[in-house]
Amino acid sequence: MSDDGREILLSVKNVDITFGKGDSAVRAVKNATFDIYKGETFSLVGESGSGKTTIGRAVIRINECAAGEIDYKGVRISGKIPRSLDREVIRNIQMVFQDPAASLNERATVDYIVSEGLYNFHLYENEADRVKKVENIINEVGLLPEHLTRYPHEFSGGQRQRIGLARAMVMEPELVIADEPISALDVSIRAQVLNLMKQFQQEMGVTYLFIAHDLSIVRFISDRIAVIYKGDIVEIATAEELFDYPLH
Repeated sequence: MSDDGREILLSVKNVDITFGKGDSAVRAVKNATFDIYKGETFSLVGESGSGKTTIGRAVIRINECAAGEIDYKGVRISGKIPRSLDREVIRNIQMVFQDPAASLNERATVDYIVSEGLYNFHLYENEADRVKKVENIINEVGLLPEHLTRYPHEFSGGQRQRIGLARAMVMEPELVIADEPISALDVSIRAQVLNLMKQFQQEMGVTYLFIAHDLSIVRFISDRIAVIYKGDIVEIATAEELFDYPLH
């Protein structure tokens, strides 16, 4: 719990992330520290190469921490952890990627793409239950049941990102890392995807780590914002404070 009684879902504590070794090593993230409260949208905003995506990928255990640790619900999830905890992380922390075309298996139908997590964790009672879960989430993101038999290349960029969102949300995750989820989309589609995300948050209580470089988007969706510059988190404030009284 935080000092004001809010539940801390994720803690990043003094995290360093380094790529390469020896003289060629690059310190991509430097002593990053922040908490994310359950039910909020916490945004990491910074220019390209600032380290924001690197942190997101560390949370889902793709990038290793050279120093510090990442805790999920008070339990360390960085470094070596038991397989059971690793599966819990995969189950409860999902990611929505920047490029929906690259993150979806072009050879798989939408039905399989959305169902893959359900299969891996057997999150359904029987086939009828699986179909119901998939059709419900597809409907939630604004697609139709007949889309389930199609392949990603048959959809627009906005529709593919809706498929990516459905794939994450069908797992009923506690935390979703949204890595620039609308930057590759047409301006006319961006608000629709953001509104979908806010709708899921209201209905499911999901928490977001939202990664972006566009301050206008961050302002619209965020409760709190961390500004990252060349691997350093230089400011953390509420969205209102950051835009009314910016330090950077």
